[in-house]
Amino acid sequence: MTAGTTDEALRRLLAEGRARAASVDPEHARLWDALSDATQGGKRFRPALVLAAHDALRGGAPAAAAEVGAAIELLHTAFVIHDDVIDGDHLRRGRLNVSGTFRASALRSGASPTQAHEYGVTAAILAGDLALTAAVRAVATCGAPAGAVHRLLDLLDGALHVTAGGELADVRLSLNLAPASLAESIAMEEQKTSAYSFALPLQAGAVLAGADEATIARLGEAGRCMGIAFQLLDDLIGVFGDPSRSGKSATSDLRTGKQTPLLVHARSTVAWERLSTYVGRELDDTELAEAQDLLTASGSRGFVEALAEQHLTTARAILGDLGVVVDPLHDPATGWSLLLDGREVAA
Repeated sequence: MTAGTTDEALRRLLAEGRARAASVDPEHARLWDALSDATQGGKRFRPALVLAAHDALRGGAPAAAAEVGAAIELLHTAFVIHDDVIDGDHLRRGRLNVSGTFRASALRSGASPTQAHEYGVTAAILAGDLALTAAVRAVATCGAPAGAVHRLLDLLDGALHVTAGGELADVRLSLNLAPASLAESIAMEEQKTSAYSFALPLQAGAVLAGADEATIARLGEAGRCMGIAFQLLDDLIGVFGDPSRSGKSATSDLRTGKQTPLLVHARSTVAWERLSTYVGRELDDTELAEAQDLLTASGSRGFVEALAEQHLTTARAILGDLGVVVDPLHDPATGWSLLLDGREVAA
């Protein structure tokens, strides 16, 4: 029932946006078609977090909670679309994304590769912007009391700032102008993921339930810890995972030399001299297996796994005290596998 309500709200938001776009220009309406496609297939765990907090705190605004959950799902879609632009990707989960769809359309119409690329990037930027605007509008019109709406908008604005800061830090660290410290790497990952994917939905549910500020703050801390754990586990998936399931390349992080905590830790070990020869270039299957063995033998994989579990333990304790049940935390064998499906990962 909850998932259906959230999906209904999301479909309505997308339909309203497309109707406005169609009144402007048919090609503009195609942006909303691509945007709708980009929202398909996710597990909707962000809306589920909104409802988990709202229901556990005995909230009485399920319709507003569903609306806000749909808004946060749109926010996630916007970040995914923009992240693909930043990374120069035209595919997501093996399918054409927004930029790829419009790029392919331009090529079919006779545009040059350069023109088609620019058109695709333009479409993706605009689609992401439209999704962001629709998300903010949905929160502002969710039907909650004015004080709650103002608090929700404040949380949303804060999450946007933190996430933008984390994305910029990720690109800055990827320049590899200097080795990142472990603290810098973890802070970047916290900012990119924790604020909007975990802290925001948990805190939004609490606000809609009329919770006090101390409870809202505690849920923010639980979300922060969940987000760090999520990103750490995603880093492991990015090297040790099965691309056919995750939708992520198992060589991309190594090829780009991304300064994840996994590689930052590895740099401090004696294995780095050998491991570094596998970083910054394309790897075949044999070389990838050798790099994976080095990351395991060096203790870097175990370090990241332990750090993720440490943050999960903290999150479990806070949520347990508040009576908020989050399935991925209570059944990590199945829950986290859903969260780490490639459809849920923005970065």
